[in-house]
Amino acid sequence: MDSARERVGAAPPALVLIGDPRLRAEVRRIAAAAERLLDERELPVGRHTWASAPVVILDTPAAKACAEAGYLRRIGVVLVTEGEPELADWQCAAAVGVEQVIALPGAAVGLIEKFAEHGEYRAGDGVVVAIAGAGGGAGASVLAAATALRSAAERFRSVTVLVDGAPLGGGLDLLLGIETVPGLRWPDLVVEDGRVSAAALHDALPAAAPGLSVLACGRGGAGRLPGEIGAAAVHAVIEAGRAAGDLVICDVSGERGPHADRMLDCADLVVLVVPAHLRAVAAAESVATHIRHRNPNQGLIVRGPAPGGLRGAEVAELLDLPLLAAVRAEAGLPARLERGGLTLRRGPLRAAADAILAVVSAPDSQGPR
Repeated sequence: MDSARERVGAAPPALVLIGDPRLRAEVRRIAAAAERLLDERELPVGRHTWASAPVVILDTPAAKACAEAGYLRRIGVVLVTEGEPELADWQCAAAVGVEQVIALPGAAVGLIEKFAEHGEYRAGDGVVVAIAGAGGGAGASVLAAATALRSAAERFRSVTVLVDGAPLGGGLDLLLGIETVPGLRWPDLVVEDGRVSAAALHDALPAAAPGLSVLACGRGGAGRLPGEIGAAAVHAVIEAGRAAGDLVICDVSGERGPHADRMLDCADLVVLVVPAHLRAVAAAESVATHIRHRNPNQGLIVRGPAPGGLRGAEVAELLDLPLLAAVRAEAGLPARLERGGLTLRRGPLRAAADAILAVVSAPDSQGPR
């Protein structure tokens, strides 16, 4: 093995999850031609193995099994078929979120190109949390900001990056009271070659607290519209934070569209915030179903007040979601938001933020089940 590593230099092995012997032999032949090591395993594999491999090569049964097991969506996943792919192959590829389907042996050059494209480890052990709301005013933005503040205060990671995904939401910088602090906002961000430097991003973004960088949306004014957020830019920011070992918190709120879907796809945990009243729970059923199709790793925060006495456990049962916390309304919060931005104190909001951090701090956690 040492001589093989010397022969291929620092290129790390690709993770191979293929049961078919002939297809596995063909992948071995192509890897040898590309001077690339393979890490051949059987399912199931752990979260770290799945997430840290630079490229994952699946056959159709493995892709189906990974999708059914709820493996996190990630870049660098390839499905290979013996001969031209059929409908079932494409369906399994879509279910697990592969980048490319490659027919072997005819399209072997495509696999060689993927080896070259994903030639480095997915560095770092960053964590991505997306926070979505069931309808307008659910409190997703406030909870996202509170979780980021709590993470920074507790040094959950060396850097926490709060990413605003609601272009029409007024801006997370305003919610945090840092709207006058100089720094990059979404309209200023230029992504070249689909990559962003995490260090440069940390330096360029305004800070809401030590160790907390905020990428906020722009605001309209003077006839201008807030800038749109591109899905490719979202992906670049999230993966930069993940590679740097950051905690990346994405405020999805009630957004729909490519950029919001990318946040959901990339998340290790998607938190759905649902106010404890009937209409919000009815709306949450559709939202939870939409999220489940993109990412099975969901958790639920139920937020008071509950005018009809609806309990958090009842909402969780109706939505078939694990309950992270059920919290009452926080007294004085609207006034605090109007006077200088969000601050945290002991109370329901801090408890909800701590519940989220407790889930993603669990070893090898793939989210609540």
